[in-house]
Amino acid sequence: MIKLTLKRVLPFLILAVVSIVAIFIKPDAVFDGSKIYSGSDIAWIIVATALVFIMTPGLAFFYGGMVNRKNVLSTMIKSFVAAGIVSILWLVCGFSMSFGPSVHGVIGNPTTFAFFKGVFSSTPWPGGPTIPMPLFALFQLMFAIITPALVVGAVAERIRFTAYVLFIVLFCILIYFPVAHWAWHPDGFLAKMGVLDFAGGTVVHITAGCAALAGAIVLKRRKSHIEKIEMHPANVPYVLIGTGLLWFGWFGFNAGSALGANDLAVSAFATTNTAAASAGLTWMFFDVLRGKKPSVLGFCIGAVVGLVAITPGSGFVGVANSAFIGFIAAIISNLVCAWKAKTVLDDTLDVFPCHGIGGMVGMLLTGVFANHSVNSVVGLDGTANHQGILYGGDLFGPQFIGMAIVVTYSFVVSFIIFKFINFVLPLRVSVEEEEMGLDASQHDEKYIQGTLLVKNSD
Repeated sequence: MIKLTLKRVLPFLILAVVSIVAIFIKPDAVFDGSKIYSGSDIAWIIVATALVFIMTPGLAFFYGGMVNRKNVLSTMIKSFVAAGIVSILWLVCGFSMSFGPSVHGVIGNPTTFAFFKGVFSSTPWPGGPTIPMPLFALFQLMFAIITPALVVGAVAERIRFTAYVLFIVLFCILIYFPVAHWAWHPDGFLAKMGVLDFAGGTVVHITAGCAALAGAIVLKRRKSHIEKIEMHPANVPYVLIGTGLLWFGWFGFNAGSALGANDLAVSAFATTNTAAASAGLTWMFFDVLRGKKPSVLGFCIGAVVGLVAITPGSGFVGVANSAFIGFIAAIISNLVCAWKAKTVLDDTLDVFPCHGIGGMVGMLLTGVFANHSVNSVVGLDGTANHQGILYGGDLFGPQFIGMAIVVTYSFVVSFIIFKFINFVLPLRVSVEEEEMGLDASQHDEKYIQGTLLVKNSD
């Protein structure tokens, strides 16, 4: 007989309530013939939305291949479960809180588009006038899905699955939705300050990186980290597959953020690929300079750092500039990883050095290289004003201030979230469960040399 506790009942009960409420939501008219869209833009953003989604399983492979063999499945499922949880949150209130009518530039009205009410009949998003509003909403959903999934790498091999599920909910409501509104809504206070974030350097990578740092601090060190036991990656080919899927999906992430099949999308596509290539090579060659051998993991991690760093400026900087952004971001993140390895901080897969620091570098370098010849959003009057400092503009100041605000807010609120979760339910597994591995202790499953063994818990 299974004992029903609040912890067992509550998740199912909440989902049941949401599903029952959804019964009474009247559908909008999907196409009423009053709006004129661009078929090519719609086709491209549908493809870009699918590309961004594929980054989530890509991240699962990337992280799953790097953890210990006893924790492959538990790490991978945390990326996939984010797709389910965030999709429901986005339907209920997330899109409305991120892109609904602004409340003092801080948050969107959570009721305006609740349960996607009025989304299909709404006028297009101002930044994407040639695509329907629901397509814009779905494209943005994919960004919201992968952001909390990025945090998994910092808390892997020791966080309880139930605690992580609660973290996703609180992180989205208290951090991701507000910051997305600040930066991407025309009335958001960061947007009004002039802060530029083309595809998520601040909204995605800095928030996730700072949450990862907070999580690593609150969860404390793994036993293997304390005892300095060398833990080998479970499956390096998984890391290669994950890197390929991330690189592939990132074209939708950045080029799709142009919200149209246009020349800006082509420019963002080019800067994305160039930065990834530059950073992957830089990480590998920099390791060689430091006396190491060129490694598979080194190139893969470096490429991802380059993708992170180019994200905020991908639609604002030139292609040649993106090579330098990838180059310098890889060196800085590499050095931070080396420094972190000498400390007691146990960020399992270096999420903060790669995503947090990479996002910060990208935000600041956008303030250096942004040019109105690439994107007319920079310097609408055609002058050097509000361009990168390399071109005599004043953008670096807003970028720095915006970065500092988001770093502080994300870290402090994430720290509070992890502490709160630890207060209401155990945040990390026991020492015995950690030694057993989370695949077995959290999911009754084991991954052994490509074979999935499932324990019959009945």
